[in-house]
Amino acid sequence: MKRLVLSLVVSLPALAADAFDPIRNSIRTGLVSTGMPSIAVAVARDGKIVWEEGFGWADREKRIPATEHTVYSLASISKPITATGLMILVQAGKVDLDKPVNDYLGNAKLRARVGDERDATVRRVANHSSGLPLHYQFFYADEPVRAPSMDETILRYGQLVTAPGEKYQYSNLGYGVLGNVIARVSGRPYAEFMRNEVFLKLGLSRTSVNIGPGLDNDQAIRYGQDGLPIPFYDFDHPAASAVYSSAHDLVRFGMFHLRAHLADQAAVLSDASIGAMQVSTMMAGSESGYGIGWATRGNVVSHTGSMGGVATTLRLVPSERLAVVVLCNGGSQLPHRIADQIMEKMIPAWKAPAASGQSAEMGPFQAPPELVGEWRGNLSTFEKDLPLTLRVFASGDVHAKLGNQLETLLDHPAWSENELRGAMTGDIGTADANRRAYTLSLTLKLRGNTLSGPAAAISLPGRRPGNALTQWVELKKP
Repeated sequence: MKRLVLSLVVSLPALAADAFDPIRNSIRTGLVSTGMPSIAVAVARDGKIVWEEGFGWADREKRIPATEHTVYSLASISKPITATGLMILVQAGKVDLDKPVNDYLGNAKLRARVGDERDATVRRVANHSSGLPLHYQFFYADEPVRAPSMDETILRYGQLVTAPGEKYQYSNLGYGVLGNVIARVSGRPYAEFMRNEVFLKLGLSRTSVNIGPGLDNDQAIRYGQDGLPIPFYDFDHPAASAVYSSAHDLVRFGMFHLRAHLADQAAVLSDASIGAMQVSTMMAGSESGYGIGWATRGNVVSHTGSMGGVATTLRLVPSERLAVVVLCNGGSQLPHRIADQIMEKMIPAWKAPAASGQSAEMGPFQAPPELVGEWRGNLSTFEKDLPLTLRVFASGDVHAKLGNQLETLLDHPAWSENELRGAMTGDIGTADANRRAYTLSLTLKLRGNTLSGPAAAISLPGRRPGNALTQWVELKKP
């Protein structure tokens, strides 16, 4: 492996490396100005790695510098990696993308609050249109609570809160479910299958689910905004968020998905399967879509990752046979700015998409006539139903009362596309949610004489990543 890396890099003209000097300077300046610990980059074109390098500290306390072989937490770049494992089973005829995902699950299955769970196909779970909700839940090594099994998480939170195919809703839970599908269909734990069928066969020796054996001293420690290390954490959705990799390994993964056919990589997927992953099957915005593990925008296929102590990006431009990786062990926009600079260097005609502007200032909330009145029903957790009443006034005030708790206002109410949105205080009583202080974010759709939808218990900001745990609300006028 080391001999191959040296041949790929050393054989390039010295001038090629010098072309990246302005970007090196941007990285060094950016690390100082943002206080981020480190950046690792890798760039490949036409089947060759043309630049890979690390900057700053992988571990400040131990004074371990970052290199292209430092192992970084990838966060959501885990998704296209998991999707690669899934497609191996699809290609083998063991999973059908257009069959209900429940066909591949055990006793813990998805259930529909709206729509039909049979329409929640594997493909829709993979492109975030199955109806599964916002979800993330973190578990820290220095705290006593440990992640439940994936089956337990599905039993608690595996509910469809929009009809399958109705809308795009990014869901870590969905990729946690796909990890469970991989384990059940293959008969092996998710991490073992990924190691043996993806990482080793693609020559990714420094890629693992969580920190692999022998890699403890090579990891980039995750740092908070205060500059202090964040205790190690994992998730109840590992297939969505738990993969670690180096910049060198990740750009090689990108090269595989550019169909570069490296000599030391097994053809775990056909070119046709790789191409199918990159076809958008659900719109995720006015100019972007999502396929099987990949986000798409124009001629760029990509994924990013963001959580406490992590900011990562992987970009592929198939038409240019270009792969770009930028990894950081702190929370910052710096990796994305550096990736833009690399893209501009490699594709002179390329321009970064314009940043979306601030949303237009909305006037005071005015409740439509059909919404005015008192709505009664329940907020349902996996443990019990809690009575919930919303009183909507023509003036725009919305009062909320959960159980026997004090009545409160629904903050920042808004009405669009037949949905009432807002946030409220309240205690839903589950041990899961109550590990962190939170607010309840409601998105309730008017369906005939019913007002229903998700209520996510979203942790208040803090130095540690919190949780988003979605419940179900269903209300009617008396």
